[in-house]
Amino acid sequence: MKLEPHIAWRYLFSKKGHNAINIVSGVSSGAVAVVTAAMICVLSVMNGFGTLVEHMFSEFDPALMILPAEGQTFRTDSLPVMQLFEDEEIEAVSMQLEQTALVRYKEHQLPARVMGVDSLFARTAHMDSIICDGFYSVWDGAFDRAVLGRGLAAQIGMNAHFTGALHLYAPERKGRLNMLRPDKSLRHEHAFIAGTFAVNQIEYDDQLMLVSLPLAQRLFDYDDRTVTALRVQPKTQAKTQSLKKRLSQTLGSGYKVLDRYEQQQDFFRILRIEKLLTMLLLVFILLIACFNCIGSLSMLIIDKREDIRILSHLGANELTIRRIFLLEGWLISALGAVTGLCIGVAVCLGQQHFRWLKLGSGTDYVISAYPVTVQWTDVLAVALIVLALGGLTAWIPARKLKSEIEK
Repeated sequence: MKLEPHIAWRYLFSKKGHNAINIVSGVSSGAVAVVTAAMICVLSVMNGFGTLVEHMFSEFDPALMILPAEGQTFRTDSLPVMQLFEDEEIEAVSMQLEQTALVRYKEHQLPARVMGVDSLFARTAHMDSIICDGFYSVWDGAFDRAVLGRGLAAQIGMNAHFTGALHLYAPERKGRLNMLRPDKSLRHEHAFIAGTFAVNQIEYDDQLMLVSLPLAQRLFDYDDRTVTALRVQPKTQAKTQSLKKRLSQTLGSGYKVLDRYEQQQDFFRILRIEKLLTMLLLVFILLIACFNCIGSLSMLIIDKREDIRILSHLGANELTIRRIFLLEGWLISALGAVTGLCIGVAVCLGQQHFRWLKLGSGTDYVISAYPVTVQWTDVLAVALIVLALGGLTAWIPARKLKSEIEK
């Protein structure tokens, strides 16, 4: 072992001239350990909530979504789109047409997002896992059916066991508005409720209704080749990104190919910003904890003044002595970092397995305990931040060693 690390390691655990130095060093290392553990726990809980919501979205959102680059609709009989149905890496391609319509049931009425889907829709969404009442069906062979978000069904005052018809209204896409009889300018369709679903996201549960694609095309006055999006389900999830890249090249600039993250881009952007701001706040707290090391190292330098003179007389230059105390201050932070990382990871893994911290005893929560996901990139980032701040705070007192050497 080289001279500087050897002496710094001895100083870390050896008995000091004053017992207060040992106490201050222990407190400094303990403060770093507590904040480091807190950083791991907080970031892991945020990761857990992010993973939970991502899973909720993935129950409904397709692996890939194809949208027009401009406008709201496009035709499926164009040559690039037709090639999708023959692609060997694609398991299913589902067509959808989505626009806003007025939904009425008896005296209740409100606007909703009406999504027309075809028979392959269920292969691009896990409907069986999100149906909470009734069953999934948009056409039973005789009547049009509708599947509503749980919140939308509650607002309109019905559930899956009601037999009355839902009435849907949308303005005429072509022609002029009849000011004397505005109702004559509305297209009207009806459907019977089959079930309700819950994704536990407001934009789906409180606003969305699934109907058959032909009903939506009639309601919004489009032909059977016009859609707003194509839902693509790859045969292998591992090849989603490579398939996305290839489809983007095949379809050209007239279409957008979005993965699940891009379909919910705003949500995941907000989640990343929240995580970044939380990290910055915790780093600030960590910086305050690391500044305890300044006092500990300053006291140690004063305590080891005689050792500094001896090393200087033996031929150690200023740089060598400075490195000893730089390493000493860094080791105090490193000891706290390692301890905090171990505690933080252990607590998070324990929460994953034993689910100690509960969200509540009621049924209003999607899950019963705080979700935790430990990402090793976060562990590495926290370790690097703690060690960097430890080195910074050790440099502040170590740079004043010249005056001690000259005494």
